[in-house]
Amino acid sequence: MRIIVSFIAGLVFGLGLLVSGMANPAKVLGFLDLAHPWDPSLALVMAGAIAVGVVGFSMAKRRKTAICGGPVSLPTRRTLDKDLFFGAAIFGLGWGLAGICPGPALVLVGAGYIKGVLFALAMLVGMWLAGIMRPAGH
Repeated sequence: MRIIVSFIAGLVFGLGLLVSGMANPAKVLGFLDLAHPWDPSLALVMAGAIAVGVVGFSMAKRRKTAICGGPVSLPTRRTLDKDLFFGAAIFGLGWGLAGICPGPALVLVGAGYIKGVLFALAMLVGMWLAGIMRPAGH
């Protein structure tokens, strides 16, 4: 059951990225590049995602078990530290340069776009390097 629900959630997410145009790096860069005509559509997509997230998290907080039967595991950490700051900065830099973030990268890989494949490979190398550089037990 968990695999089916995960598949459906991923499919809906990927279709949402395609329908909204957010899997198109040029569209994302049109939002991030303020020196050219600004495309506010990403802000609308973000606002919609935040609204859905707020509802989803508020519903999840009231549950003891997930819909598929496993435990509900919500983030509890509320501190800002250098790992979060530098991780967010590196994510933002990559997003701004390529116009791609991890979700759309997977959509682009599935669609066979070389830019998505290269981004996904760079992302995997970055995650591997982060794992090597992180102190043990951190």
